[in-house]
Amino acid sequence: MSGTQAASRGRLRAVLMIGGIVAVALGGGTFWLRGGRWVSTDNAYVRARKLMVTTDVSGIVASVEVREGEQVKPGQVLFRLDPWQFEIAVRVAQANLEQIRITLQAAQQDYQRLQSEIAAQAAQVGLAQANFERASALALSNAGTRSAFDQAHFGLEAAQQQIEALRRQAQSALIRLGGQAEAPVEQHPQYLAAKAQVDEAQRQLDHATVRAPFAGVVTAVESLQPGTFLVSQTAALTNTGAVGLVATQDLWVDANVKETDLTHTKLGDPVEMTIDAYPGHTWRGRIASIAPASGSEFSILPAQNASGNWVKVVQRVPVRIALEPQSGGPVLRAGMSVVADIDTGHKRAISELWGAAAPLAAGGTYVSSNDQR
Repeated sequence: MSGTQAASRGRLRAVLMIGGIVAVALGGGTFWLRGGRWVSTDNAYVRARKLMVTTDVSGIVASVEVREGEQVKPGQVLFRLDPWQFEIAVRVAQANLEQIRITLQAAQQDYQRLQSEIAAQAAQVGLAQANFERASALALSNAGTRSAFDQAHFGLEAAQQQIEALRRQAQSALIRLGGQAEAPVEQHPQYLAAKAQVDEAQRQLDHATVRAPFAGVVTAVESLQPGTFLVSQTAALTNTGAVGLVATQDLWVDANVKETDLTHTKLGDPVEMTIDAYPGHTWRGRIASIAPASGSEFSILPAQNASGNWVKVVQRVPVRIALEPQSGGPVLRAGMSVVADIDTGHKRAISELWGAAAPLAAGGTYVSSNDQR
């Protein structure tokens, strides 16, 4: 009886061992087949449009119209420069424009006057030509005197030279009018240049009032005070002549995903996100773009692998995630840390498992990441 029990126990032990191995294999295979769908990264951050708002004209700050942390709308005034110098420039440019208009109108009148003088002088030339022909006829018939002939001859030459001089003056006047004597003065290049000066002076006057380019929250207001002389060339660089503005709309998430996790990641994949500052809340979005290069490609000092010994590092590729609108949720701020889970929708197949094991079954070897090549 004891021998029979021992044999039964041995068979039971073998069945349990084999069954356990099969169960582990089936469980592991099932877990592997169901895995590979989600890609997760905690190297992600909330991003928003941000700008140091300033102006391209220099002047003294007259007033600051906002306070730290205030929400502003597009077009709302942030601060103003003293407009006095810009208003003077506008008036000077307008006066110059009007003077040029008067000058061009006078030039048109002079051209018309010269045309009238040319017509009158043409009549004088005709009269001198007739007198010369009569004097010539009389001189040929010995009925006229030599002095009368000479007087008629020189009178004709003087009349011709006079009309030629008037024509040259008219030609010069026409050139000054741009070749079009009857065209409106507003089309003349000199008038257009003066009009451009007026437009530039008006532009500088308009830019003396600085407005918000988009909706957002202002910051770094205390660095700009009334009485400060704002230098346009360095205002945005020193932050002493600008007001910070961070957008409150159109926020997105920039996630730095491992290159090995991008195999099945594609545009439009849904993403679930949690923000470290707001545990328990979930945000949703979709992949809007995948960068064409890794983050290291844009670094100032990119890694160089030209040495004999090197360590292979998994690269990170920036992925932009568009947030879906959510009303009534916590306020997101630029720079907040995010954990993003991307649903690639990929399902593993048995063929992938065999494909991964094929190199080992065939006696293949893997090359270490720091081996020389």
